[in-house]
Amino acid sequence: MLSDTEAQELLCFLRLDTRPDVKGQATEYILGLTGTRDGCRYLQTKSDFLKALVTLTADISIAIVKDCYHALVNLSADETLHKPLMKEAGILPVLLNHLLDPEYEFSDRICSVLTNLSRHERTCVDVLHELQEQVGMAKIVEIFCTEGFNKKASLHYLGPLLSNLTQLPEARHFILDKERCVIQRLLPYTQYEASVTRRGGVVGTLRNCCFDYTHHEWLLSDAVDILPFLLLPLAGPEELSDEENEGLPVELQYLPEDKTREDDPDIRRMLIETLLLLTATKAGRQIMMKKNVYPVMREFHKWEKDPRVISACEKLVQVLIGDEPEAGMENLLEVAIPEDVEQKLKDVDAKEQEQIEKEEQELLKAETERRHSSNPEGAGMMDGLQDGHQTHISHTSPVPNDSVL
Repeated sequence: MLSDTEAQELLCFLRLDTRPDVKGQATEYILGLTGTRDGCRYLQTKSDFLKALVTLTADISIAIVKDCYHALVNLSADETLHKPLMKEAGILPVLLNHLLDPEYEFSDRICSVLTNLSRHERTCVDVLHELQEQVGMAKIVEIFCTEGFNKKASLHYLGPLLSNLTQLPEARHFILDKERCVIQRLLPYTQYEASVTRRGGVVGTLRNCCFDYTHHEWLLSDAVDILPFLLLPLAGPEELSDEENEGLPVELQYLPEDKTREDDPDIRRMLIETLLLLTATKAGRQIMMKKNVYPVMREFHKWEKDPRVISACEKLVQVLIGDEPEAGMENLLEVAIPEDVEQKLKDVDAKEQEQIEKEEQELLKAETERRHSSNPEGAGMMDGLQDGHQTHISHTSPVPNDSVL
């Protein structure tokens, strides 16, 4: 890494008034550092460099601004840099101010940084607080739901940002406010074909919101009607009996022969986890049984190949066709589990996890052999070589910690 003298010299070049060619070389060097773990950890202790990167996002050179945002995305993927970026470099006000500009061409990078910074609960609190102070959740949802708000950016990563924010009760309460109709605006994006990122972000948001079981009846009622939006991505073209079709929501009855399912296994798993959460209460289970969810999941189980998704599906089916819990245990999210039973369940989960990982390895091996046999000449080539620096973006939202199903 740089000596103290070299670091000070480099920092002198990271100024708005530095000659453009020199400044460009300096930002390129910093970007290269952020492409490695050691480089990121080095910059963790250099708050002046972090401040300089944030300041240079206002440079007149598009190339320099691009390098700075690329570096900030990489840095924000490292959890140890979250506090320095927010507390010492003051990054949040700058990002949120530009996010509101419909002409700003780096808004997608901003969304990526915000998504990374909000991934973990302890820093997500800071992101939500600053966002509420400067912008407001209502404005973020409005921007997200306004197609073409920014002609120069897709803003798809606002979806994972919403998912991350809803690990916090305050954000979930906003989304679930019955007077605002926010969740109804988000539901159509469970089938948004143009972006798996936006689609997955919304499904993650819905899953997190469903930890608040007091809203389950409302979510399943006609006022929201969440069920078709969760089931349609999981439903296929299989022909069901007339009796089974008639019990389904209208949107799922007599689907066409070319009906396809959600491509992404992670999204399929989150959809099923959301359905499972909705079975936590007796009222939710009764509604889902009445709406004939089981036949859809039965056909889905026959079709699914991913071990983790299959496991989630089987847990849901067990609830749908199992006996109703005894009196006093109707709410599965509130049941107190004895320590010895909890340990046994953890042991079972660990064994199940081992089996899933084994099955995944077998699937990967079979797929590799299939590719080798179909293309023996190219079998030694790597599939995903990319030039340039790697952008690290983390957008899987942790589920709320205060609820366990």
